[in-house]
Amino acid sequence: MELPFFKYHPHPLATRAIVKSDLSCECCGEARGYIYTASFYTAEQIDHICPWCIASGEAAKKYQGSYVDDYPLLDANVPLEIVNEVCERTPGYHSWQQEIWQSHCGTACEFHGDAETAELTQWQGEPLQQFLDDEMMSIERWHQLLSHYQPGGNPAIYKFKCPSCGEVIYSMDYT
Repeated sequence: MELPFFKYHPHPLATRAIVKSDLSCECCGEARGYIYTASFYTAEQIDHICPWCIASGEAAKKYQGSYVDDYPLLDANVPLEIVNEVCERTPGYHSWQQEIWQSHCGTACEFHGDAETAELTQWQGEPLQQFLDDEMMSIERWHQLLSHYQPGGNPAIYKFKCPSCGEVIYSMDYT
């Protein structure tokens, strides 16, 4: 069975937000071969949701839940229909703290998982300086961090890509 496509999280198997599983979805009751593994914010204890119930919005509607916080997108004036698609019909991602979905060009960015060390060591110029300023980090501390950085580690550096202009945006998260 082919997985649904998620515009703002195009590779959920690669990011491990969705994994192969024989478990049944708590929303539809079906075992479709895949299950969601990242956060689902709801008042109920829901552990197993299939990708189809995410894509249709059925799980978010049934359990009055969300996969990510809407505040960063609303604060960036992203249109409400896009905010709803990201928060209610797109898999979230694994993070140390609460996820912060990035935006650019007035829209939500695509999530592409943990940044690779090679791409971060090549990063320079104004985009890097803006990131360092936002993170209140010196260039010396950045180079020290990179000498020990591993995708999936602590700190985590997430890669997002603007679907409008293609700019890559990184965000960082710690335990």
